[in-house]
Amino acid sequence: MVQGLSVPDWTGVGASVLLVALAALIAYRQHLHLTRELLIAALRAGVQLIAVGAILLVVFRRTGLPGALVWVVLMIIIAGQVAGRRGAGLPHAIRSATIGVAFGSTITLGALILLHVISTQARVVVPVGGMIVSGSMQATGVALRRLREDAREARPAIEARLCLGLPAHQAFLPYRRSALRTALVPTIDATKVVGLISLPGAMTGLILAGVEPLTAIRYQIVVMYMLLAATALAALAAARVAERYLFDDAQRLLVLPA
Repeated sequence: MVQGLSVPDWTGVGASVLLVALAALIAYRQHLHLTRELLIAALRAGVQLIAVGAILLVVFRRTGLPGALVWVVLMIIIAGQVAGRRGAGLPHAIRSATIGVAFGSTITLGALILLHVISTQARVVVPVGGMIVSGSMQATGVALRRLREDAREARPAIEARLCLGLPAHQAFLPYRRSALRTALVPTIDATKVVGLISLPGAMTGLILAGVEPLTAIRYQIVVMYMLLAATALAALAAARVAERYLFDDAQRLLVLPA
């Protein structure tokens, strides 16, 4: 028991495997060809969470804030790899994604710490940093994917704008804006309906832990606002960096692989 919260024991965790089996059975009976992938994902999630839990136990007890920041940096590197794959086909997509995630995460998390909005305890910095990095990763991945699609499909229009004498950043500006809008819409929509359709993770976790709802709401407001900032900063930085790699020194649009 933790502050009146009944936490499932390992027997309960084992029992929850029945739910995975149910999902796998549905996938198999409906011939979705996802049964193996579903089972592997469930197994991988369990192993990863157990390993991360063991590592975080050491981070929280032994390393303090420096260890927490190292963990956040590791998350940024991994997130850059994942988001970069969304933009596969763009020159230096992983580099652009990593810079974007790092930019959005560093500024947002740094502001929260410097303004004393959150505690500098490792057990606070790591989960908050994880939410920021995750939001930055998703926005960056969407922005890069949209940039890649526009750079291929709108190539004639972009080259026409270049022929009219516009510099590369001006010729590509409408498509950068389109990518940024696409990247930010999911976070904006989630912010509009927060608390009405679902109780977000941070708020739900605090309520389950016995925290008063009004106290949990304050924390959730901070979470939603920080995600808005992180996604906007990350998507913008990644888009600007990726855009530079789309043009050569003579400001000609590169041909992207199909």
